[in-house]
Amino acid sequence: MYYYNVNGATLVSLTPLEGFGPQVEPANSWRLFAAVPGDPVLGRGSFKVTHPGQLLAGHGLETLDASRLPDFDSGPASAVLSDGTTIPLELDENVRQAIDDGRLTAVNTARPGWEALLKWSPGSGKKRVNILAIGDVGSTLLTGLKLLGGDVISSIGICDLSDQITARWEFEMGQISLPWQYDLFPEVEVVAPENLFDCDMFVFVASKGIPPVGSQVKDVRMYQFENNAKIVAHYAKMAREKGFQGLWCAVSDPVDPLAKTAYLESNKDENGIFDGKGLRPEQVQGFGLGVMNARAAYFAKRDARLASFLTEGRSFGPHGTGLFIANSVEHYDEALSQELTHLTVTANLKMREIGFKPYVAPALSSGALSLLLTLRGEWHCGSVFLDGVYMGVKNRYTPAGVETELLPRIPDPLFAHVREAAEHLKTIL
Repeated sequence: MYYYNVNGATLVSLTPLEGFGPQVEPANSWRLFAAVPGDPVLGRGSFKVTHPGQLLAGHGLETLDASRLPDFDSGPASAVLSDGTTIPLELDENVRQAIDDGRLTAVNTARPGWEALLKWSPGSGKKRVNILAIGDVGSTLLTGLKLLGGDVISSIGICDLSDQITARWEFEMGQISLPWQYDLFPEVEVVAPENLFDCDMFVFVASKGIPPVGSQVKDVRMYQFENNAKIVAHYAKMAREKGFQGLWCAVSDPVDPLAKTAYLESNKDENGIFDGKGLRPEQVQGFGLGVMNARAAYFAKRDARLASFLTEGRSFGPHGTGLFIANSVEHYDEALSQELTHLTVTANLKMREIGFKPYVAPALSSGALSLLLTLRGEWHCGSVFLDGVYMGVKNRYTPAGVETELLPRIPDPLFAHVREAAEHLKTIL
């Protein structure tokens, strides 16, 4: 292993790095950074390392499956340097211990501005949350955060095109409290558009062109993409101008392509050229998988054949077409998984058949509840940057970076569906 001091932080690499100065002795700091190669645009910016193989294959879907990652203990690994020299790749005890302790952060050194990550760390204390657009979804999400977020949210800002709407919801939310405990819930206040990014968490719930109930539009989410992408691009550029360092949360449909839109558009200069000076990939997350996971649980509770999902199941992929629900990762059944996936993907259509827009469960399961789990650093369902797209997986935010669940082994048929979901998302954007 090769150790370097960069801006006061210790950076370790499997191969020697040019232009980083002399090597130094390993430091016993609480956090260790590992240099990893990666694409400057489609590679992850940084992530928490939970398996040694992620140092060699941390950007793709393999990072979800320990059995598909390189294994340093199964045989000699090597790398060819730029001068043609072949060197062995070995892990020392210091790096292994850092992985075990949960304090190793991988950094993509090919991405512009990566050095800033060596100084960044998540702030402590309660967080400020700002929400853009207070329609059906936004107001329901707001109510959930108000009632349940007092432990992690300091205050909530709301912004909408209509001053009448924000005045209404500031007034409504201000009158929700417990007797004699008037500071238990976070305060809600109206925030001007120019101050939207004065926060720790920005929640994008704006949407344009939702088809009315009874319309013949079959894929409502993709119908919304073109118009919503334009809105996202505007606010992504605003986040860039403000130097926003918080978390951008995409809740509007289609969640996963809009998350990638936010990432890409924020990193373009005035000529539309990617320069990496906007949001880092890990600063953006899509919040749409929570309700799909909850819908799968709804059906699993009502059919004993599907009940394994409640203890062993997982959800992967986007909020909509491409989603796949596994009945179990331990006792995987293709037929049952296909059936549960179909029920889950078409659940919103059933609500429309009843005569209502399906927004309450998404606003709470994908929105408020998942956002609160994120702020608490707990496991939740959301879309993080993997394989060049925002892929829905079980994940959490930690002091060492975004951590995606590492399963011992994902069955081949299931992994094929996960791969198919990623390829589907690549065709959208």
